[in-house]
Amino acid sequence: MGIHVIKMPDIGEGIAEVELVEWHVQPGDTVAEDQVLADVMTDKATVEIPAPVRGKVLALGGKVGDVMAVGTELIRLEVEGTGNVAAGAPPVTARAAPAPAPAPSAPAPAAAQAPVQAAPPRAEAPPPAAAAAPAATAVLRAPGEKPIASPAVRRRAWELGIELQFVPGSGTAGRILHEDLDAFVARRGTAAPAGSRYVERHDEEQVQVIGLRRRIAQKMQEAKRRIPHFTYVEEIDVTELEALRGRLNERHGEQRGRLTLLPLLARAIVQALREYPQINARFDDDAGIVTRYGAVHLGVATQTDGGLMVPVLRHAEARDLWSCAAEIRRLAEAARGGKASREELTGSTITITSLGALGGIVTTPVINWPEVAIIGVGRIVERPVLQQGQVVARKLVNLSSSFDHRVVDGADGAYFVQAVRALLESPALLFVE
Repeated sequence: MGIHVIKMPDIGEGIAEVELVEWHVQPGDTVAEDQVLADVMTDKATVEIPAPVRGKVLALGGKVGDVMAVGTELIRLEVEGTGNVAAGAPPVTARAAPAPAPAPSAPAPAAAQAPVQAAPPRAEAPPPAAAAAPAATAVLRAPGEKPIASPAVRRRAWELGIELQFVPGSGTAGRILHEDLDAFVARRGTAAPAGSRYVERHDEEQVQVIGLRRRIAQKMQEAKRRIPHFTYVEEIDVTELEALRGRLNERHGEQRGRLTLLPLLARAIVQALREYPQINARFDDDAGIVTRYGAVHLGVATQTDGGLMVPVLRHAEARDLWSCAAEIRRLAEAARGGKASREELTGSTITITSLGALGGIVTTPVINWPEVAIIGVGRIVERPVLQQGQVVARKLVNLSSSFDHRVVDGADGAYFVQAVRALLESPALLFVE
């Protein structure tokens, strides 16, 4: 028997290191050729690493969350034959990514701390004097029976957040006394009374930030660190647009697929960018170069179970409404299913994001660095609007758009949004070239 070491392969495109996000095998497992051993992440794309040979797993080269350089040892197998390394060869270890500092699980030694006043120990049980008398004669109520208590007791219970229905009463006919409240509060500190909705919780949970969540955190932090954002919000009347969308879906929905608001918004953005090309750009602030693009590679922010991903609708300027709609659906399904490729997740020049039914009045979307603009669309709502002296029902939506103030002036950002608004409010213009 021999030892076969599988190293982290070169995934291409100049990638020097990846993050280990999942193991599919453990020491002692027998693996077949081409069986998936692990998942690694580069940027926002997850790549499966298969086994080139069959064998038995002896050791893993890292743990989930480690950042591993290309060429480091991924896994060590016992195989038939001589293998590819000597049995005693030391592994090439992974570089562990810096993890967030965990919350301290115990106090630091007393000598290292500043002197503080010790807190009194927490009571484990009610004081005997407070609990002994009520406990002997406490009366619980039948379902639906109203508790008996004086106005002073009721007010104090309300201030303490106590439902009197669950407090045993030790007074005459089960009347709740102040002593009963004291005993109830003391018991609540250690064990929750049955049926109480006001229960102290002291549990904690630590969640390691790895994989896609780590990538999102890094990119958002980098975007906010580098880019001075300004956000411009405008309300748009989409009554006519929604009527047009409904007619198009009624007429062509079965054959061409149903349209949502996004392909119509994408078309409006494409046309507005012809007048404001500085919005469809990327800013390399290290080199001091702004690159404006003729092609509109539209990032579409997509929520997945693992976090936010941004698949790219390429050449939106060359697509009609149904082509846009079909590609947006395909990309969203690929992203949510974890099947989006690296090429489908990179190269956007401007991004749109939608909270859909979650709506909200205003958002402040974070720019998808190194782009210089992001367009956020909210929920369509029907509200009364005054038109020509008459109150009419109109369908309205808010666009919340953020821009990189280093390269996009406030006026240019506003003019761009107003151009998009004009197209959406007069949707016939979307088809005029």
